[in-house]
Amino acid sequence: MQMIVRNPIEGIYAATPDYVHAMEVVGAQRLLFISGTMGLDAAGRPPERLEAQLTLIWSNLRRILAEAGMTIANVVRVTSYLREVAFAEANQQARLDALGDHRIPTTAIVVATLSPDWLVEVEAVAAG
Repeated sequence: MQMIVRNPIEGIYAATPDYVHAMEVVGAQRLLFISGTMGLDAAGRPPERLEAQLTLIWSNLRRILAEAGMTIANVVRVTSYLREVAFAEANQQARLDALGDHRIPTTAIVVATLSPDWLVEVEAVAAG
């Protein structure tokens, strides 16, 4: 499988260093669509602090990926749903920490989550 960054620089606004406009995936045999994943512990409880929820989200995503024999390197798209706009910077940093140098298309949206205790929810697409 090959991942090709498609990040035009002319005739469009510039992507910031933390994401790319598009990722072309060539030769993938499998796609994994991951539901919105919350920062819940194994008992289904969210910690109170945003940073703790973000840590759990990326831990949960790694566990789901592992179930499919994939890693963070297989992620080709992420959408984050934030309860408050003030969570954007922490969410961005958690994503960057989790992905390392792997840059992908990403979107963050401010929404009302189904539970007020869920501060952030992240869905992802992975290819392998």
